[in-house]
Parts: sequence; C-alpha cells; structure tokens
Amino acid sequence: MENRPQILTIAGESGSGKTTLARIILGFLQPERGKVIYRNKDVYKLKGKEKIWYRKEVQAVFQDPFEAFNPMRKIYTYLYETTKNIVGIEEKNDIDEHINQTLEMVGLSLEEIKGKYPHEFSGGQLQRVAIARALLTKPKLIIADEPVSMIDASLRINILNIFKEIEEKFSTSFIYITHDLATAYYISDEIIIMYRGVIVEKGPIEDVMKEPLHPYTTLLLDSIPIPDITYRAKWLKASKLSGLEIKEFLIKGCKYSDRCPYSSDKCIRERPRLIKIDKNREVACWLYS
Repeated sequence: MENRPQILTIAGESGSGKTTLARIILGFLQPERGKVIYRNKDVYKLKGKEKIWYRKEVQAVFQDPFEAFNPMRKIYTYLYETTKNIVGIEEKNDIDEHINQTLEMVGLSLEEIKGKYPHEFSGGQLQRVAIARALLTKPKLIIADEPVSMIDASLRINILNIFKEIEEKFSTSFIYITHDLATAYYISDEIIIMYRGVIVEKGPIEDVMKEPLHPYTTLLLDSIPIPDITYRAKWLKASKLSGLEIKEFLIKGCKYSDRCPYSSDKCIRERPRLIKIDKNREVACWLYS
C-alpha cells in the first residue's frame, strides 16, 4: 500500500481466497510460496521484539465478534492484556485511561464494558469493542475481514463510518475484505477483485465500479440488487455453471474460463497475467492482450 493512509478492498465470492490472504498477512498461515513484506521486512522471519512490533503495527477485526472473544472471559481482560503486554503500559491507572480513551473513539466507555462478558453485548457493540481492541496499539494497518456481514443492516454504516474516521484521524490504513461491493464502494479508495485465489482486476474503486474490465467483476457488479431485473438476468444466466464445476486443480488456463461467456480456447489453455491497462488499472484477461 502507498505511504498515505487508504482503504483497500479485497472483494470476491466465498472461496475466492480473501480470508486466506488475510491470515497470511496477519502471520497466522505461512504461504506455500512468496513472501509477506512489511516496511522492507519479511514478516515470517520476524522474531522477538520485531514480532511484537509487527503485532502493534498490524491488527485485525474479524467477521464474527462473538467468535473473537472467549465467552468465559470478561471483555476488560482482553483490553487490559493487550494494553499491558503489547502496548507496554504498566500502571493500572494509565492502562485504564488508555482503554477508556480508545473506547471513546468507537462510542463506548470503560464504565460500559467493565465487568461484562461478551454475551452481554449486542453484535454491533461487540464489534465496536473488537475495533477498540485493535486500536489500542495505534496500528498503521488494520485487516478487517467481513467486519459488517454479521451486523444488523441498520448498524453497518456506523461501523464503516468508524473505519473512515480512524483512517482520517490516525492515518491508519485498512484492508477491507468483503463480498459486498456496495459497502466496498462506500468505504474504499482502491479495490482488488479475487477469484479462486487469483487477482483478476485491480484499480481505483470509482473506475472499477463505473467501468469494470474483467467479466467476473461485471458479474459481481450485476449481482448487486438493482431494479432492472432483465439487465441483471443476462449476466447471471451467462455465468451459471453447466453441469459439474471443473475441479480447480484441473484448470490450466484462466480460472474463470468455465463460467465466462467470452471463454475461448486460449482462455482454457493459458492463464493470463495481470497487465496494465492504464496508469492505475490492471486486469488478468485475454480480452485485453
């Protein structure tokens, strides 16, 4: 990501590799090949203090806030341990002050959470607690993996607005992982479209949403609920699988070739690489080579 703070969306349907990529970036899952480079350091070679430094710099907010917290532990314990062990604040009063200031950023307070267990919060409240826990370390990057998909629709905009406010106030960048292009458009600066573990398109969110290049991106956009059902039906019908879906390991060419209405023999034989279309746009599709 660039030096300036930004919100980068990684979008795609379930099984496209979005969450796997997030786990690799966070250091939870070692890649079979390639590297994760952060500030010129290989994340999987960090040890000791450098590893703690990375945990402070890069934090996560997950899809299900109720799975992120042990139901048998009080919420305060999580915030206390993060502040003491990772942030490095020792004095109890200083720890509580830091926790309270951070909770206020997401519209909560220490008084509201102290002594309570996860089940005593609503989904929206607990997700805000999860965001506060990530903010305790003053991270430069937050990986947000489907952070609003399990939140009531009426509350999703509140969470997204918190992310935008954090980006502006604290120069924190986000990698926002989602299957929902409507929320991606609301919050993002840039977007990467993934399909079956491969990047098929990337570029500024405005450009990609206005004029998608890859057929799969077009399908995703046409899947967003809009009044014109006839228009949507054209692409949805064209993208339906005929018979059994081809096993992924058998696909030698473009991974979208078995669903694409524009598929050719070349698409089936050879896998396209990402190529630049202009200064800010890239696509992996033989239609543009």
